[in-house]
Amino acid sequence: MSCEVERFPYDSIASEELLSGEGGIAAATLGNYAILKGDADGNGFASQFHRIAEYPGDNVALSGTTTDALFFTYNYNNLATSGRVNNFWTSGYQAIVGCNKMIALTTEGESEETDQLIGENYYLRAYAYFELVNVFGRPYNQGRDNLGVPLKLSSQIDDLPDRNTVGEVYDQVLADLLKAESLMSVNKSNSYATKEAAQALLSRVYLYMEENQKSIEYANKVISSGRYNLLSTDQLPDYTRLNPDDNPETIFCFKFLEESDYNHGYYTVGSLYANILGSGWGEMYASSDFLNLLRKNPSDKRLEFIDPQYLTDDNGDRIPVVYWINENYQYVFKRTFEQGGKTYFSDNGTDYLVSDEENGSQTLYFYTTTSGSKQYVIKDYDMVKRNGYPKFFILKCSLQDDVPQLWSPVVSRLAEMYLNRAEAYAKLNQVGNALDDVNVIRTRAGIAAYDDVSNFPDGMNILDVVLQERRMELAYEGHRKFDVFRNGRTMNRRYPGTHLNGNNPRFEIPASANRVIEYIPEAQINVQPSLIQND
Repeated sequence: MSCEVERFPYDSIASEELLSGEGGIAAATLGNYAILKGDADGNGFASQFHRIAEYPGDNVALSGTTTDALFFTYNYNNLATSGRVNNFWTSGYQAIVGCNKMIALTTEGESEETDQLIGENYYLRAYAYFELVNVFGRPYNQGRDNLGVPLKLSSQIDDLPDRNTVGEVYDQVLADLLKAESLMSVNKSNSYATKEAAQALLSRVYLYMEENQKSIEYANKVISSGRYNLLSTDQLPDYTRLNPDDNPETIFCFKFLEESDYNHGYYTVGSLYANILGSGWGEMYASSDFLNLLRKNPSDKRLEFIDPQYLTDDNGDRIPVVYWINENYQYVFKRTFEQGGKTYFSDNGTDYLVSDEENGSQTLYFYTTTSGSKQYVIKDYDMVKRNGYPKFFILKCSLQDDVPQLWSPVVSRLAEMYLNRAEAYAKLNQVGNALDDVNVIRTRAGIAAYDDVSNFPDGMNILDVVLQERRMELAYEGHRKFDVFRNGRTMNRRYPGTHLNGNNPRFEIPASANRVIEYIPEAQINVQPSLIQND
């Protein structure tokens, strides 16, 4: 693209004449929402953020290689020339400059409605900066003085700031959100920023900063507002199928509509996760590591966000198998047969008995190897595979209003508030309070609550338990990568997937690794050489 396209698009902002009157202010504000939402082809801030946040996590497994830049985000061989990352940057700053224009040209105190719109622009600017600094700057607790992203707070064409520090960007995010909270008082739908949306994001920002008491305070504000309710256990698997307007758990989302934001669904976020009624590529699946975590509680309703693609025989019946993952992180499938009321499979002329044992609410299956050790297996049915990887389709970004790949990216929902509060309580060593919040989420998911710390899995403390629950509940919502690295933990990717292809695969990524953050897009440095590149 030309340099003019790559610069902050100041000339795309509404003129002062267009902002005359409340209707003009509302229209311009909607334009800022639209920039962050993106288009029907999966471009724009929200869609690109999802890919940048989710693909480097441990909940996904890609089944092939691709020339798409997403592959290099997925396997931590990040590119400074990634078109997707550059699109995330440019759309973010387009929206920021749009918000700057609105904030500069409107006057507070003229009416409740105008103050609401000004507050929405403060919120949108804060949201964009928060996600930008988390993608391009190191986690807050690794140092406020690390480089973040440029803080552009004007719409002047000659204002080209260099990178501010992570601390400075976080301070601006807090200031904007607190301002938004003070200005917004109109009860709009969850497709728009509201006072509670600002409070919800404040809870997360404070959590990332490890200002734990403040995170609890703002989670409390949202929970006690009475505006939101957790879906029931039976409704939970339909969370992303519901139209946002009908979802009492969603605090804020970017609402996508079939008539204007859906182009056959092939380039939406969900298209990579599933092929539904012929729509979608269906090439990135739930990881075996994530599936094993969910399977520990067979009644967990969150398992229904995963859709295994089973093979059938000539009669249309599923084909019984056991499968496991070998020492080379490859799936091994073996068809089983019944004999004398027992299950067996054959391998190299030897029949192996499939035995079972109970582990809490889970039945574990295994066979005894020739060396006398137990090899644990999954007892299920044979599956459709791509390049040897079974297709565990992910449905959490699809099927809104039963349209195959329609989805409205969720920024905040009520379940996150309980989990933010739980994590903050855990870090304050208020174990009982943390456990109460974890149990709200577990009970809603249809699984057993923890009575006390004696129920925890071996070796796990209260923070481990909270982060595990965050992983299960907030999977595929843009949290996991940041939850791992901001807590100084290592991303463990020892499971099947093409991230392990090549001579030097990254089995584990510590929080100190350079590539826990993205490169600044080279296109931006080309037009503003003073921008310092990440190591």
